[in-house]
Amino acid sequence: MLDVVVLFFLLGLFARLVKSDLRLPEALYETLSIYLLLAIGLKGGIELSKQPMMDLLPQMLACMALGFAIPFVLTPLLRLLGLSRVDAASLAAHYGSVSVVTFAVASAYLVAQGEPAESHAALWVAIMEAPGIIAGILLARLGVSGTEGRPAPRVAWGELAHDVFLGKSVLLLAGGLLIGAVMGEAGTAPIAPVFTAPFKGVLALFLLELGLVAGGRLGELKRYGVRLVGFALLIPPVLALGGALTGLALGLSTGGIAILATLAASASYIAAPTAMRMAVPEANAALSITAALGITFPFNIVLGVPLYLEMARWLQGQ
Repeated sequence: MLDVVVLFFLLGLFARLVKSDLRLPEALYETLSIYLLLAIGLKGGIELSKQPMMDLLPQMLACMALGFAIPFVLTPLLRLLGLSRVDAASLAAHYGSVSVVTFAVASAYLVAQGEPAESHAALWVAIMEAPGIIAGILLARLGVSGTEGRPAPRVAWGELAHDVFLGKSVLLLAGGLLIGAVMGEAGTAPIAPVFTAPFKGVLALFLLELGLVAGGRLGELKRYGVRLVGFALLIPPVLALGGALTGLALGLSTGGIAILATLAASASYIAAPTAMRMAVPEANAALSITAALGITFPFNIVLGVPLYLEMARWLQGQ
């Protein structure tokens, strides 16, 4: 049941733990991330070109509502765990947003298991990235005002919107969706050998690098203690159940329910840290990155994705 790309992540994790000198060049890491975002977007856009847009509107609205609601659910819980309201809102925003790489791993796993999903699922990724971040910023700003007894610092919403909606990850993903939707399968056929066949190999290299990065974060767990570890391990399945029930209500396929569950369970470690660092600089960024990348990401790709597929099958009565 273990997908081969997950083993590359574990290899990178092991290499960092044993203090190997294995490193990927920074330029290669950037290139791989650009490739993956474009490839995912193109695939979703091609399938989107075959779908009536109005039929997808309920799914789009439900995905946006799900991402926006998660920080409002998690922030009070994190406050009970002893985090300040600002840190709680910032961490909750990371879980309200999504991980594109976790989505890619889940998609590859479903293919390996012979479980088809909605072909336009990449659209859900694109529209779920920002709502959770916006909700987290709103909650954090309220926290600054309430805890310090003075007006909250002004948020440059125009600059923030530019960074969230036109940042690298969203721009590439949305751009790929648009290109695929406009050109369709026939129009993108000349570039299919570049963006289709090599996808899984590129994903494996990217996960190797993420294993190295995550391994470097594990030492910080001592600083934050068992409460953070427990949260980052136990919350993803709970959020996945919410995503799965949403998918069930929308009438998605078993694979589609598993994908939406995975997205709900995932945590952003690219777009969310960038946006929160700009909008809420007083929040503890290392706390959020450690939870999202050091704990939740490995859990999801090794154990979570198979678990969420079984959850989807159980809900469908299979």
